[in-house]
Amino acid sequence: MTENLKHSNKIVGAKQVKRALKESRVDKVYIAQDAEVRVISDIVQQCEEMHIPIVNVESMSKLGNACGIDINAAVAALLI
Repeated sequence: MTENLKHSNKIVGAKQVKRALKESRVDKVYIAQDAEVRVISDIVQQCEEMHIPIVNVESMSKLGNACGIDINAAVAALLI
């Protein structure tokens, strides 16, 4: 499910994802299951309202790895 992230047009991080959602540039959102609820709750709500698919990823370390970065990631998104 996350194989698209490494080489696709993407953004990583809650602030960037929120901004892209506001600008209607998001195709799909990836959320780590161990991410803090306060970090992801607004994003989940906005995705549901906009009918954007959410993919759950096992952990923040796996999501960061899938994005090709050396740090953990709570949320990432594929851009349109």
